[in-house]
This record gives sequence, C-alpha cells and structure tokens, in this order.
Amino acid sequence: MRQGTDGQAVIRFRAVGVSLLLAHLLLVGWLTLRPLDVPWMDAANLSPFAGIRADLSLGPAAAFRRIGGGLLLLAPLGVLLPMAGGRLYVSPWLSLARTVAAGSLISLAIELGQTGVPGQVVDVDSLFLNTAGVALAHVLVVPACRARLRRRGGGAPRTRVVSRRGHEAPQGSTPTISGVGMAP
Repeated sequence: MRQGTDGQAVIRFRAVGVSLLLAHLLLVGWLTLRPLDVPWMDAANLSPFAGIRADLSLGPAAAFRRIGGGLLLLAPLGVLLPMAGGRLYVSPWLSLARTVAAGSLISLAIELGQTGVPGQVVDVDSLFLNTAGVALAHVLVVPACRARLRRRGGGAPRTRVVSRRGHEAPQGSTPTISGVGMAP
C-alpha cells in the first residue's frame, strides 16, 4: 500500500470503496440504460441549459424533483471514487479535479450509451447536473472525512522510497559504501 500506518485497514477500506462503487455503477447503468416502453419520445437536448430552463418553468416542485434527480444520480461517485483510491494524504484540489473529471467522463459515457437505447434520450443538461452533483458531494464530504481519518490514524504520512527506475524499493534504499573503488 502506498499510504497508511495499518496496511490491512487501508486494503479493507479500498475494497469496500471499490465494491460500493461497482454496486452504484450497476444501479446507475440499470436506471439509465434500460429500454423504456414509452408512447412518445422527446427530441435530444443538445443546447446547454435548455432542459434546466424547461424544468424551472414547470414549477418549483417539479423543478426540484427533476434537477435534484440529475444532481443525485452520480453524486455518490464524489465520495466513492476517492474512497476506492484510498489516498489519505493528497491535495484537496487535485482530488477534486480527479474526481470531477472521472465523474464527468462516466456521465458522458452514460449519455453516449443512451443513444442506442430505445426510450432513452440524450440530454446535455444531464451531463452538467451529474458532474455538479459529483463535485458537490466531493466538496461536502471528502475533505472532512479525510481530516477525521488523519486525526484518528495520527502521525505524518508515510513516505515511500523510490528507486532510480521509478519502482518502489520494498525495504528502503540500498546503502552505498564510500571510499571503495571498482575492481580493475
């Protein structure tokens, strides 16, 4: 493991994160990529924020339900992706950027996958809402949880020794003896 004082705890934490991540992605795939039997279909929405404006015109309750659903669909990825990564000591901005990028790519893959599914329509606003949900969940949960885990684990981050070839040295760097020349 790269970090952590207790290697087994880190492995279990990452395993739980990967398991929950896979379960969530399967649920999202089932919800968004299953064929629907509908009497009519709307046209694909490729103009940004047109769907959000249309949702807002339906009234506050319907807008809250539709926009909230878009925000909540992939929001757990904002927590599950860093959990599966298992990094405790990482820059908050770098973690947010990685998580949002991964969330937006997953949302894009879902939207592109919907092009071939009967009854499902591509909506560019879903991409925006899903990505915003990932970012919001990450900002609200991950920094506080990492700070709590660091306080609980105590100590500074473990450093790792890396050889000249870029591989981790399993037992530290090789000692050298100075003053000993090479044989002829």
